[in-house]
Amino acid sequence: MREMQTRNYSQRSIDTYIHLLRELEEYFKCSIDEVTADQVKDFLQYSITERNLSVSYINQVISAVKILQKDVLGKDWESIRIKRPRRVKKLPVVLSKEEVKSMIETTRNLKHRAIFAVIYSAGLRISELINLLPSDIDSDRKQIRVLGKGNKYRYTLLSENTLDLLRIYWRAYRPSKYLFEGQKRGYPISRETIQVVFKHACKKTGINKPASVHSLRHSFATHLLESGVNLKIIQSLLGHSSLRTTSIYLHVTRFDPASIRSPFDEIAI
Repeated sequence: MREMQTRNYSQRSIDTYIHLLRELEEYFKCSIDEVTADQVKDFLQYSITERNLSVSYINQVISAVKILQKDVLGKDWESIRIKRPRRVKKLPVVLSKEEVKSMIETTRNLKHRAIFAVIYSAGLRISELINLLPSDIDSDRKQIRVLGKGNKYRYTLLSENTLDLLRIYWRAYRPSKYLFEGQKRGYPISRETIQVVFKHACKKTGINKPASVHSLRHSFATHLLESGVNLKIIQSLLGHSSLRTTSIYLHVTRFDPASIRSPFDEIAI
């Protein structure tokens, strides 16, 4: 755990990796530092063929073992030679602006409506929303300070509509520590609560897409791209370390070819 904390891993990632290493211990009935590379391969093969687990799970196991072997035990990682499976690339599920509007308007609970508005208008991950503090809302500069992956801060958009809604929410709830708290004051609202509320809102609005809370973040990025915002700016707002990650939205963006002017038309001949 100390090694991952030193490397600035989020607590959620640390908990996940520790859980996976304990699964290996329980499967082989021995201490994790006694598990061999061949045993890890056998466990991965078993997880794929018998448990039908996802590529994401397999990659997480490999990452957890790599940290243990290389950074904690000081062993040569190259000698393990576990080939990571290719991840199936899925296009993000994107809601239209009309669907987002309908979802927020039909959500009667003020706190839940504010949550949806903040996630969509600022392009937040659900974990980022949960950790927001009232002091992260900069109403003067129209920005939100966000604690993202790797415990890195970034600034993203604070829309006028969202700010107006947050002011109404603040007067009604007066949270004591986190911007959005659960039933117990001083503690953040749970991701499970947000997910349940989102599914209910989709059903109530008649949205039949396989959408999740993360779809609001996807929609934020896609709608900005469709509005002509530069991909690099969107990358910064989303907190992506690689432009390649952000470029996936190029595949779901709608555009009208008739509205695009060829650069050749701007050349005087």
